[in-house]
Amino acid sequence: MSQLGTIHRSRFFTWSAALMGALLCAPAWSSSPAADAPWPNKPITLVVPYTPGGTNDNVARLIAQKVSAKAGQPVILDYKPGAGGTIGAQFVAKSKPDGYTLLNASIGNLAIAPQLMPVGFDPFKSFQSIAYVGSGITTFAVRADFPANNLRELVEYAKKHPVSLGTSGIGTPGHMAGEYFQQLTGIRLQHVPYKGSAAAINDAIGGHVDLVIDPLSTTFVRGGKLKALAYFGTDTAPEGVTGVQSVAQQGFKSWDNAFGGSFLWTAPAGIPEPIRQKLTQWVLEAMAEPEVRKALVNVQVHPDPRGAEGTADVVRKMHGVAQSVFGSTQSTEPSVALNNKTAPKAVN
Repeated sequence: MSQLGTIHRSRFFTWSAALMGALLCAPAWSSSPAADAPWPNKPITLVVPYTPGGTNDNVARLIAQKVSAKAGQPVILDYKPGAGGTIGAQFVAKSKPDGYTLLNASIGNLAIAPQLMPVGFDPFKSFQSIAYVGSGITTFAVRADFPANNLRELVEYAKKHPVSLGTSGIGTPGHMAGEYFQQLTGIRLQHVPYKGSAAAINDAIGGHVDLVIDPLSTTFVRGGKLKALAYFGTDTAPEGVTGVQSVAQQGFKSWDNAFGGSFLWTAPAGIPEPIRQKLTQWVLEAMAEPEVRKALVNVQVHPDPRGAEGTADVVRKMHGVAQSVFGSTQSTEPSVALNNKTAPKAVN
């Protein structure tokens, strides 16, 4: 072979080796541009762990719409109700922590239900808090023809007659509120759990259950379909709720607003911090808008925006409140209220 041919072949192999080296060293996104695209580059899923039509759903819709506009991607609501909100929470806890699967959480699934049943996740270690939205503006509401007009009359009536409490399920704020009220007063309420707030309230309107303690009940008190005995979660009576005192004003000083439910955004543990920060920013920016705050009050939620650390503090506090009410007792019996501990001294 000529010397010229040897030189050409040598140069060819040198060029080929350089090309292969460049290809091997090229970043992965060169062959898959979407893999390293800025987040979010596809729709975000917000899991709603309760049925449509309840307060958790209303809050999710309000905030998701605003976050969607800021993210430039749809925020899709995915309903996974059941087991006190823990089915949806478990789904999110086991999801990939990439910022595309989030939870519209509550005191029910992160604090109450873990006291009552195996939940398949750790309320603290399985999630990363994003932002706190607020707490429920709630009424003790009874069917329109119920004979009591305040909490003391309710207690006196319940000492002589059976009283049923409809809730959105075992391990929900209404369940805890009813349990604590029994402990304070020594009465017994027949717990009737439903799959969501709307179903419980519909049955109260229809006279099938006597009492509901739920933010959604306030809307129907305003419409005259239910009668309010007391309210909490706000310093002044909710709009349209007249002639009624707060729970504290009626002598129950230890009553906690947590019994009305709390609403917060959270994500699977391990979500990248830059994504968490952006989500927190978007939720808080949404809540800074006057129309959003007004809309939250209209769906019976007291706005109380907090960042990730403040949200984590609320979860810890809620867990402590639930633990103080239920202790280590676990029950899945739907028709018998938990009343097997020594009750606190009744209010005189």
